Amino acid sequence: MSKPARDLDARAMEWLQADDHSIISLGDSDYPELLTQLNDPPLLLYIKGDPSVLHLPALAIVGSRNPTSGGARNAFEFARHLGASGFCIVSGLAAGIDAAAHRGALDANAPTVAFLGHGIDIIYPARNRGLAEAIAKGGAVVSEYPLGMQPRKPFFPQRNRLISGLSLGTLVVEAAKHSGSLITARLAAEQGREVFALPGSIQNPLARGCHRLIRDGAKLVDSADDIVSELAALTGHVLQNALESTAPADAVVYDDAEYVKLREHLGHDPISIDELVDRSGLTIGEVSSMLLILELDGIVEKLTGGRYAVLS
Repeated sequence: MSKPARDLDARAMEWLQADDHSIISLGDSDYPELLTQLNDPPLLLYIKGDPSVLHLPALAIVGSRNPTSGGARNAFEFARHLGASGFCIVSGLAAGIDAAAHRGALDANAPTVAFLGHGIDIIYPARNRGLAEAIAKGGAVVSEYPLGMQPRKPFFPQRNRLISGLSLGTLVVEAAKHSGSLITARLAAEQGREVFALPGSIQNPLARGCHRLIRDGAKLVDSADDIVSELAALTGHVLQNALESTAPADAVVYDDAEYVKLREHLGHDPISIDELVDRSGLTIGEVSSMLLILELDGIVEKLTGGRYAVLS
């Protein structure tokens, strides 16, 4: 369980006692590298769930809080496909597209991260409490705000920089012309990340924001594979494995030096990612990515407490 170097108040220290609660401070070795590239990275990250998922190749999916049924379905299906392809799906736990994206990732048994615009001990909207619990079991719920901090309007655009900042790209599914999702897309572009948008009917007001993004240079996509192909060069062997997923299972070999080094320390006894990093000498990002591939291929299983073991 990571703890910040500086002192915490009694409330935070009590919150840290739960097994799935952690706090990472800027400068810690396990602080997400992509977030360090921001102009204003959070000094602290409050995390409920598995902190290691913050090091996986990630794709943000955002959009309207009041989507059409087709928009919500697209968010779910894109997230499910991209999650199965090796991406961690990142969004903001809001109603609508955000929630659909998180559920799509969960349906694929893929990790998903929810960034909050308030303290981590508060769930907003309240109806997403069950969804937040499910996300924490296989991914992470994250906030930069102190415990007890209530939702405030300015906090949500601010947290959007974390959604885009942690991700290699941002997909906007449905957005009105003045949607907050366009802020996330703008931030992604400013951060040097890829921006993707789904086109829609000219009769749909929620397509106008996406059409504007496409006119401004966002990549038009009509299938999840468009995104996988576009980002493959940035994600190394994780997405290369996904692109070659049509190959027979017995054709996949794990003879890279990194895999050999990792598997020397994997067995039937559960082991944590931190232990694997210490014993193998690999980075937490490398270990997390390789474990995801091994899990998708049915070689290892993820157990409670973020530990892993080889399947019989």
